[in-house]
Amino acid sequence: MKAAYYDRQGRASEVLKLGEFALPEPGPNEVRVKLHASGVNPSDIKARTGFSAKMGFPAIIPHQDGAGTIDKVGAGVTTHQIGDRVWLYEAQYGRPHGTAAEYVVVPAVQAAALHANVSFEMGACLGIPALTAHRCLFADGPITGLRVLIHGGAGAVGSAAIALAKWAGAWVATTVTKPEHEASARRAGADVVVLRTDDAVIEALRSASSNQGFDRIVEVALTTNLDIDLACISIGSVISTYGLENASEQLALPILKAMVKGCVFRFVYIYTVPNHAKLEAVAAINACLAANAYAPTIGKIVPLERIAEAHQCQESGEIAGKIVVAIN
Repeated sequence: MKAAYYDRQGRASEVLKLGEFALPEPGPNEVRVKLHASGVNPSDIKARTGFSAKMGFPAIIPHQDGAGTIDKVGAGVTTHQIGDRVWLYEAQYGRPHGTAAEYVVVPAVQAAALHANVSFEMGACLGIPALTAHRCLFADGPITGLRVLIHGGAGAVGSAAIALAKWAGAWVATTVTKPEHEASARRAGADVVVLRTDDAVIEALRSASSNQGFDRIVEVALTTNLDIDLACISIGSVISTYGLENASEQLALPILKAMVKGCVFRFVYIYTVPNHAKLEAVAAINACLAANAYAPTIGKIVPLERIAEAHQCQESGEIAGKIVVAIN
């Protein structure tokens, strides 16, 4: 099969290559998926560049997320059939081969049913961003009727969080870093959009919440936004953060401010979230999709042969929406 891979860490243009690999065979409780689309995530970039760890395998086919059809099932699989349309998550976590290939083998539990109204390209956008958004929002209980603040509402996780929060009955405010990102955040369903770089961002958010503060905050840049968050929390607020600029990032926390409000900090690294929580997230994501309440924005689609371009686009941060690699 054809696949993109790297056998050393480094710049996309220098280390990503195309090659031929043996067709993988599913083992017990695994399925093989013929891929149509593969999604690029920041964690794929971090793995390729050695952000926090060295390569765990001699050669790696990158990407955690993808979508396609099952073409073979392993022993013991009763939940899936050949021909099923599926979206995948964590395909390459703990394994050498991800979704930047014509085929991939994954545990059956990581192949979620893809609704007929969702394209393969859109299915490849779900995975890590949608699971992360769900964990940030729901790890501490239902959010119906709550006030939710989501930073980075035009990003993949941010827009997923907006859609899921609105679908669950929350009132949602979001921040964006550029004026041109407002339309994307509103398209996702945000009730209020505030420019984070505005000098009056705290006043705008507090006013939007009628000075009551926010019950849940989904945070992409905690060290950058901490002052904003602590000025906008309500009693018992939960701040869930999933983003990190560098592996040695540190946080100086004004403990008294957080303590007075009984604030909880939750750190979300989706790969180590309990499996039962991921299954709950998959069910919620699929229900949201079925209700036409969530439609990831696709910013660019490139063929597998130009995977380096896809990684460069992800790193640049200049494209609004998900970068998708077309396989078949």
